[in-house]
Amino acid sequence: MNRSKKPPATESTSKSSATMARKRSCKTTLIFFVLLSVIAFVAFVPVFASLPSLSSHSHDLHLHLRRHHRREKQIDVRNFEIAEDMFWKDGKPFQIIGGDLHYFRILPGYWEDRLLRAKALGLNTIQTYIPWNLHEPEPGKLVFEGIADLVSFLKLCQKLGLLVMLRAGPYICAEWDLGGFPAWLLALEPDIRLRSSDPAYLRMVERWWGVLLPKVAPLLYGSGGPIIMVQIENEFGSYGDDKAYLSHLVKLARGNLGEDIILYTTDGGSRETLEKGTIRGDDVFSAVDFTTGDDPWPIFKLQKEFNSPGKSPPLSSEFYTGWLTHWGEKIARTDADFSAAALEKILSQNGSVVLYMAHGGTNFGFYNGANTGSDESDYKPDLTSYDYDAPITESGDVDNAKFKAIRRVVKKYSSVSLPSVPSNNKKTGYGPIQLQKTASLFDLLDGIDSARIVEAENPTAMEYLYQMFGFLLYVSEYASKTGGSKLVIPKVHDRAQVFISCSSKANGGQVSYIGTIERWSNQAIGLPNAECVSNTSLFILVENMGRVNYGPYVFDRKGILSSVYVDGRVLNRWKMISIPFHNLNEVPKLNPVIRVASEFPKVLARKELKHKSEDVLEGPSFYTGRFSIDKTSGVTDTYISLRGWGKGIAFVNEFNIGRYWPTSGPQCNLYIPAPILRHGENVLVIFELESANPELVVDSVDQPDFMCASRKASVHQL
Repeated sequence: MNRSKKPPATESTSKSSATMARKRSCKTTLIFFVLLSVIAFVAFVPVFASLPSLSSHSHDLHLHLRRHHRREKQIDVRNFEIAEDMFWKDGKPFQIIGGDLHYFRILPGYWEDRLLRAKALGLNTIQTYIPWNLHEPEPGKLVFEGIADLVSFLKLCQKLGLLVMLRAGPYICAEWDLGGFPAWLLALEPDIRLRSSDPAYLRMVERWWGVLLPKVAPLLYGSGGPIIMVQIENEFGSYGDDKAYLSHLVKLARGNLGEDIILYTTDGGSRETLEKGTIRGDDVFSAVDFTTGDDPWPIFKLQKEFNSPGKSPPLSSEFYTGWLTHWGEKIARTDADFSAAALEKILSQNGSVVLYMAHGGTNFGFYNGANTGSDESDYKPDLTSYDYDAPITESGDVDNAKFKAIRRVVKKYSSVSLPSVPSNNKKTGYGPIQLQKTASLFDLLDGIDSARIVEAENPTAMEYLYQMFGFLLYVSEYASKTGGSKLVIPKVHDRAQVFISCSSKANGGQVSYIGTIERWSNQAIGLPNAECVSNTSLFILVENMGRVNYGPYVFDRKGILSSVYVDGRVLNRWKMISIPFHNLNEVPKLNPVIRVASEFPKVLARKELKHKSEDVLEGPSFYTGRFSIDKTSGVTDTYISLRGWGKGIAFVNEFNIGRYWPTSGPQCNLYIPAPILRHGENVLVIFELESANPELVVDSVDQPDFMCASRKASVHQL
């Protein structure tokens, strides 16, 4: 989606007073009488043979009617095409009423549930991105199972009678880490230029699409599948101006998908973005997106200039039903009636539209993206929740004002009757979960495999260590002095917690927390005199909080990206210890750090750890708890409330639920879908970076909560 556009109006914005379009029944009656008159006129054309202008016009109308009749006779041939500024499906005019719903933000066990809710909303088409990084987390390691089982998702869409618009990338934006690019691209040397005609980059794309596109080719509409259109790149006109790059993508797509499939681009509805992001000619259809509430028809008129004559059906391929939210902001909310009225302005005049989002879902694992402001230090990471204030909520709820308002509008213009609306899925609060501290991160360092430790003269970026997500611990030493020292790290991505300890065992090796350096508010930190017998050990734990997914700073490496200075002198001789955890599409890695969480019973058997509130020290530590679901009751969705905790990540039954940060807000609770849970015992593991809840309790509750403290005001105003 285009970050340069304004977000839609919030609930505080006054509702539109525009007159609603006339009902379709009146419009249909008018069209009937016009056609009847035309037919009568055509029947008496010989009478008016002496009037060349009229006879010429009637001849064109006659040809139009013949073509229309011919298409209707070809109904037995599967075909989706563009002609006469309309979409045509199997020889009949077709209005796309679609919505974005991303398979990678929904557990496979809920794919059908969410698709059926989208169908009940009145949608006939699903649009989804394909994130390259989900499917190729390491070079040559391809993943198309589980939540990455794209083919099964597409086949399910077809089973449920839904068409598909496939956004194949290679760049997708999507508020997804690095805009869908695999982070290992950032480790290639020399640096490649993403989203360009750089030969090194194109070779990587060719290799990826050489795997991906043959997988989806049998599912194209003309081959019996649900895919009616395939998008090339995404909003490229808001980023660059490289026609050679776009043309190369088109050539690759045609080589793998054939000549019949409709290829399309999406760009913001301005002349500048369309000039840069579109490909002139018949080969690629140019769609537009724009701020919800803008008058759509002047933009659709502009769209026609960038498509061939007769090849420009009006299509808003991203109609914003809500907006994204970053950590530290108030949750974005948009008015239901305002959104519905804006939608009707498009549908009432036979325009096509794709709701972004129909259903947002969740940024499970470490895949959330981020945005920047005027420079790359103005960093704004996205929430774990991707609810988006969409008509179908993060947990699939449809009993809300926005779903009802949009459905009322869609129902007026849908060519088929709408399915009944399903009820909300049940959610259960399983009550308080008592946790125990299993270990401090620093307790585990002695057990780390030496193969996971890299030594270098200067700090190294995470990607160069072939670690793409999670945390990286940097360790060095310095000579402390009376009065303390000053630590400066000019460039850290994204958040660094600083600790010190005496290198000798004289003080028991206790590690002390000193402070935090953040990318968005980088300040020097004072290092106290630890009064060590020898050098002082410096530990810097850096968290990758999600790579930038939009704009000029999308090339976003993680870790310490500059020299480190103590009292103005460069600190050298570093050890770097990877703490990656496992991500959404990976089997849990049982390295010593993770084993504390995943093998909690064995740890507990070796050493009973009993912590009262006064024993809980500030710093990165693991906490584990259990809760049971009675076999006589159903397993349902739940949320875990992290109020009272600091910042960290949570795992349920070894599934990476995502990040929590209630002290920043606004998200307090993490959504736990039922397919993650099981009857009997369920295990919750938390890696808390700062300070635990004094009672070491997490509550399982039955509703979301976006009212935790925020440090920034909402920016979602028109």
